[in-house]
Amino acid sequence: MAKKGNPAESRTRSSISIFVVLSLCCFFYILGAWQRSGFGKGDSIAIEVTKQTDCSILSNLNFETHNGDEAGTIGNQFEPCDAHYIDYTPCQDQDRAMTFPRENMNYRERHCPPEEEKLRCLIPAPKGYATPFPWPKSRDYVPFANAPYKNLTVEKAVQNWIQYEGNVFRFPGGGTQFPHGADAYIDELASVIPMENGMVRTALDTGCGVASWGAYLFKKNVIAMSFAPRDSHVAQVQFALERGVPAVIGVLGTIKLPYPSGAFDMAHCSRCLIPWGANDGMYMMEVDRVLRPGGYWVLSGPPISWSINYRAWQRPKEDLQEEQRKIEEIARLLCWEKKYEKGEIAIWRKSVNYDSCSEQDLHVPFCQATNVNDVWYKQMEACITPYPKTTEPDDVAGGKWKPFSERLNAVPFSISRGSIPGVSVETFQEDDRLWKKHVKAYKRTNKIIDSGRYRNIMDMNAGLGSFAAALESPKLWVMNVMPTIAEKDTLGVIFERGLIGIYHDWCEAFSSYPRTYDLVHANGVFSLYKNSCSAEDILLEMDRILRPEGAVIFRDQIDVLMKVKKIVGGMRWNTKLVDHEDGPLVSEKILFAVKQYWVVGENNSTTSQ
Repeated sequence: MAKKGNPAESRTRSSISIFVVLSLCCFFYILGAWQRSGFGKGDSIAIEVTKQTDCSILSNLNFETHNGDEAGTIGNQFEPCDAHYIDYTPCQDQDRAMTFPRENMNYRERHCPPEEEKLRCLIPAPKGYATPFPWPKSRDYVPFANAPYKNLTVEKAVQNWIQYEGNVFRFPGGGTQFPHGADAYIDELASVIPMENGMVRTALDTGCGVASWGAYLFKKNVIAMSFAPRDSHVAQVQFALERGVPAVIGVLGTIKLPYPSGAFDMAHCSRCLIPWGANDGMYMMEVDRVLRPGGYWVLSGPPISWSINYRAWQRPKEDLQEEQRKIEEIARLLCWEKKYEKGEIAIWRKSVNYDSCSEQDLHVPFCQATNVNDVWYKQMEACITPYPKTTEPDDVAGGKWKPFSERLNAVPFSISRGSIPGVSVETFQEDDRLWKKHVKAYKRTNKIIDSGRYRNIMDMNAGLGSFAAALESPKLWVMNVMPTIAEKDTLGVIFERGLIGIYHDWCEAFSSYPRTYDLVHANGVFSLYKNSCSAEDILLEMDRILRPEGAVIFRDQIDVLMKVKKIVGGMRWNTKLVDHEDGPLVSEKILFAVKQYWVVGENNSTTSQ
């Protein structure tokens, strides 16, 4: 029989063991700090030691699609919302919209709920919800259960928009203006607009339908920001995002579009039903504001070539003639040059600078705003946004165009000329290097970031767009969000790099449907908003737009992340907290999270099991 050990001896051995472990941890921390300082020469040895010595108590986190069971710190438990909230869009709620005026589409704009009406529950996924197909298959097929609405299969049956086949929707690539396919339509545009050489990279699609134009533009390495209202078509923007195409709920109404001036290389309207000649040309002037000097505007469908098409459109030719006359007149006032008109397609080009616009009517009002990018909830105006200043007659206002992907990593013109306070060429280059390093470290924890598993990615606090630049791949796209309370507005820089983004205030819901993003990146978001609104509300909104089994990467100070970790512990998220890639002595940490799979009607607790 074994002898009973001496309790005193056991305690002594235990104390010695703990002391030895702590001493080793401290030694390797010091060794790491020493070798990072530049004096240490044993980098390869230190790396191997770090691999073999894990002082962390955190478990591994599985990012593959699964029904995982990693435990997390538990905060308040959030219950599922009622089933009728499955597709809830807080700031574009249909019932609330009907209480606002219909004039100029005001009722289709953002109208967010007051504090007392905000939901504080988890939006459920519909029964049968499935992970979307990988790109490019997702362009053509969407699981029926993810957006179970057949309206468009009936309304647009003859226009080749969408077809219902078994348990999937199929998108043949057609549209109202391109029933023979988007490829042929885009090729016709590309005969005039320089898409093939990468000079045109960013596009705005107004009234996008199911975004087939944007979906097929990826073949030309052009990325489109598509928008459409939440209206009788129910789910057109939802379909776009399920297909893996950038889109937001939006409308040309009474407030300015949430994009900086001079952002897009091209804008497009394909029978988008926007009254371009109305309100003294205000909508065309808003397109002019967001269009780069030298950018292109495409209008296809009524009233273009009205004299040939008025019978097919079943509209009085006098009305169509007057509509096109107004559009042509406003285009002249804006100093746009018509480059093409054939069939039902017309293409204009904006002047490259003000000097080349000598024939512009001097009586046209110029906008008086001191900050042309101050657009959040600002009223749209019937005025012309001034061009950036130039010094030579041949200069391109806002900088000479560069092809993509050269412009992705080149120093943006606005930075090289010192137009962004506090951002120099050196700080831009350092930011770019830093985010390449951060993303490399992210991939060591989440090894499927660039595998194609995550198509729709959001950066909630995008800065200079370097996170998106580091991830750039045909497999994915990034919605770069510029918080309206950010110290520096650098969204224009992001567009200069050939990326896309949008202004947003995270105290409100984002203009998207539930379950539309695969991966969300939140760098410093909760420190930024700590005095503005509730972290709980922001996290509930993140949960709303995140797909089941989607991932989140939080980057913030340790005290902030511990609060976040506690809250999401009651939201059916699994989490893993890791050190900064430069080691445990850095106070900034990274919290990885994965949203669990669950659907409406399930009775399992909101607590991570």
